[in-house]
Amino acid sequence: MKRIGWISTGVLLLLGSVAPLYAQQEEAKPPKEQEKAKPEKQQQKQQQDQGKQQQRAQKQQQDQGKQQEQRAQKQQQDQGKQQQQRAQKQEQDQNKQQEQRAQKQQQDQNKQQEQHAQKQQQDQGKQQEQRAQKQQQDQSKQQQQRAQKQQQDQNKQQQQLKSAKQQEQIRSQQDQQRQQQNNQSSQQRQRVQQGQQREVWQQHRATNWQSEHRDWQQRGGYNGYRIPDTRYRSNFGPNHYFRINRYPMELYGGYPRFQYGGFWFGFMDPWPEYWSADWYDNDDVYVVYSDDGYYLYNRRYPRDRIAITVYVN
Repeated sequence: MKRIGWISTGVLLLLGSVAPLYAQQEEAKPPKEQEKAKPEKQQQKQQQDQGKQQQRAQKQQQDQGKQQEQRAQKQQQDQGKQQQQRAQKQEQDQNKQQEQRAQKQQQDQNKQQEQHAQKQQQDQGKQQEQRAQKQQQDQSKQQQQRAQKQQQDQNKQQQQLKSAKQQEQIRSQQDQQRQQQNNQSSQQRQRVQQGQQREVWQQHRATNWQSEHRDWQQRGGYNGYRIPDTRYRSNFGPNHYFRINRYPMELYGGYPRFQYGGFWFGFMDPWPEYWSADWYDNDDVYVVYSDDGYYLYNRRYPRDRIAITVYVN
């Protein structure tokens, strides 16, 4: 297209330079030659007009080509610009979305951390409150239990004291009766011969000694005769043991008693059912004063003791 433009321009310039020269020649010609030259002029004019038309057509074609090229260039530039703008916008949108996502993720994390901290604080507060309530409840329960136990113990002690007092009264009456019987006339004293001892001892054997015997504390205390200390140390105690069958024996108030060391000793309880049947013949026994009363001990059964009372005659 550019070459065509250049050629057209050269033709025009050539025609422009030839035309004046041709006109001068026409003016110099004589009239006849002018008449002869009219058809040629017309033809040249026609050719010039056609050339002009061709030039206009070429120019129009050039303008159209240039316009099309400019439109194509502009369209291509616009498309490139639009693509660049779309790419920039897309990148900006992606960056913005990433930033928004990052911000949202950070906000969510901060919110979760805050919620977790709040929940942890609430849980701790709730646990502390529950512990305090439980501790208060436990303390109240313990106080109530202690108060109930104290009341129960007091009631039990009162009942035990009342029962013990009643039992002591009963036992005291029994002991008084027994001592009164022992202090009665000598008509109640019955000598037991050697061959009768086994029968007498068997009659005073317990069936359940744990429930049938009582110590002096349970009986309300010892109220009988007390052996002087000098005589007690010389004849009584764990180191002074003996066998009952070697000493006099009698029934006094229906209960057996024996004589040893210048005193008579009366049985207040039956002897245990699990002792050997001939313990009075073969077992070593001794008399001890303890817990405000006198007791007979069997060396074969050292854990058992039988309450006895002392008589001078």
